[in-house]
Amino acid sequence: MIIKKYTAKTENEAVEAAKRELGEGVVVMNVKNVKKKGFLAFLKPPLVEVTVALEEESEKYTAAVSAINSVIASSQSREAEQDKGVVSAPAETAVKKESSAIEEKLDSLQLLLEQQLQKPEEDKEEKEGKAEAPKEETETDKFMKLLHRTMLDNEVDEKYASEIIEEIGELNKPNLPFDYALANIYQKMILKFGKPNGITPARNGIKLVFFIGPTGVGKTTTIAKIASKFRVDEKKKVALLTADTYRIAAAEQLRTYANILEVPFRVIYTVEELEKAMEDFRDYDYLLVDTAGHSHQNTTQKDNMSEFIHSIDDKVEKEVYLVLSATTKYRDLISIADSYKEMADYKLIFTKLDETTTLGNLMNLRLYTGASLSYVTYGQNVPDDIEDFNPQKTVKRLLGGKN
Repeated sequence: MIIKKYTAKTENEAVEAAKRELGEGVVVMNVKNVKKKGFLAFLKPPLVEVTVALEEESEKYTAAVSAINSVIASSQSREAEQDKGVVSAPAETAVKKESSAIEEKLDSLQLLLEQQLQKPEEDKEEKEGKAEAPKEETETDKFMKLLHRTMLDNEVDEKYASEIIEEIGELNKPNLPFDYALANIYQKMILKFGKPNGITPARNGIKLVFFIGPTGVGKTTTIAKIASKFRVDEKKKVALLTADTYRIAAAEQLRTYANILEVPFRVIYTVEELEKAMEDFRDYDYLLVDTAGHSHQNTTQKDNMSEFIHSIDDKVEKEVYLVLSATTKYRDLISIADSYKEMADYKLIFTKLDETTTLGNLMNLRLYTGASLSYVTYGQNVPDDIEDFNPQKTVKRLLGGKN
């Protein structure tokens, strides 16, 4: 007798696995739900464990069956003679005795088989019951579960939230104070964000900075805030350029900011005009270039923009910043990030932090793209509502704290 256990998501899947290995003759003996093991077991759905048995043609079993079949055949022969009226009374009594004996042997055989099936199963369940007794959830487990839930509430993707909790779980020892576990997870998340990586001066000459991104995320206003920071706070020489020839209003808005800051402004339509601007402003520190905001699904516009950005690769130092709104759905952010990744390597700027109560997308995009975060904006005021990305402040928010 072969007895084995199979575990799967459903009973049918477990039974099918048993049939593939042992054949169609398996008999289901027991079905029960079991929990996955490991630190994150409480986050995973239970599995179904099915115990099956398969009869083997052992010599002992075959001999027993043969003996019983012999008795049955003898009984059937006697019954046939009785039907013909050739069986005497004593013989009739003998037939009844043999019939009774057959029933006893059949019952005994059935009992034997049931015992063979049941006893190993009981033994295994007893042993496994001791080994697999559900582990009592500790206070630390409950605390980590709460942190996991808090991250999900702040729209950190479940994949990243679970990875962080699991990594911390491997470091934490049982019965450690909550503040120790919290300090570990706080530090781990800060490390995952990394240091903010904003615009830096060129090693020699000017730095050309492109701002790319979909429509409506606030690129033009963000450029004005950064220009003001360089012009007013750091006393740098800045020129503003726009390649957004699709929206007249955007060009006029940037022109207005340039007039207020008293910095040069120019509209550029071609690569040649961009090169001419680089020559005219060669003694400047930064050229900040606004680009057309378009659908990330527009292949033609993406190809033109990519060609425009890479046209000066060997002529000047450049940086590219992808500007995104913190209010955009994560699924759409992934699509946007993938699309612009084909265009150029970029750093991330998140806008409109004042229009959302959750900051999970900042971590999601950081981990999904591997791109550094640089600046965040939180309002329309120029130049005030912008700052370098602050990982400590962001992690505090993601873990349920208030700034």
